[in-house]
Amino acid sequence: MFLIVFVFGSLIGSFLNVCIYRLPRNLSIISPSSRCPSCNIPIKAYDNIPLLSYLLLGGKCRYCKARISFRYPLVEALNALLYAAVLWRFGFGWHMPVLFAFCSAMIVITFIDLDFQIIPDTITLPGIPLGLIAASLLLPDPFDRSSILGFQGAIIGLLSGGALFYAIAVFSRGGMGGGDIKMMAMVGSFMGWKSMLLTTFAGSLLGSFVGIFLMVVKGKGRKTKVPFGPFLAAGALISLFYGQEILSLYLRR
Repeated sequence: MFLIVFVFGSLIGSFLNVCIYRLPRNLSIISPSSRCPSCNIPIKAYDNIPLLSYLLLGGKCRYCKARISFRYPLVEALNALLYAAVLWRFGFGWHMPVLFAFCSAMIVITFIDLDFQIIPDTITLPGIPLGLIAASLLLPDPFDRSSILGFQGAIIGLLSGGALFYAIAVFSRGGMGGGDIKMMAMVGSFMGWKSMLLTTFAGSLLGSFVGIFLMVVKGKGRKTKVPFGPFLAAGALISLFYGQEILSLYLRR
């Protein structure tokens, strides 16, 4: 079962690469078919096998020999591993497609925000009602995986996530964008207010480490803009997979 889920995750990961490239450019994610960005020749199906084709082609286009970005197999592998992790942590059930979608959304948000410093509404706005519905019916509470989060927990998570980051945006005078607000409203709708707070804390901690690294090692200034979405996405995944364990460790202090 894990192998099937891994392969399925890598196939969806290939599609995520299309979304990462086309969504911020306002291009259709359906047509035209994938093609080499250097020579523009359509990629044949046998050259578009996730992970395997990159290795067989030596990371180069079959036709023009231009270097293929390592990001493509990285996204495919990351999505495949996250799908396998969902099965390992939460087991087989109807919750799996929704959690798969959530993990994939975090990946797409991460790479688009890194490239363009935006978090697309096409991901977050549909994600909010999806989170509310799924959390009400079948999603486990990350802090108590033996029970369903429920509609009340989801709506409180949505409102608290949106309100907290709206307040941060106001007080920081533009230091936080509207995309982050909608993203955290979506995270709250999927996982509730406790997970939203852990996501914020973990994302802020990771962002601080990276910021210090950039200043000390790379010589970046304090005013250098670093997108926050990737850190929030990482915090959301930490909360999803390890929220219950982190809470248990905290209560044992």
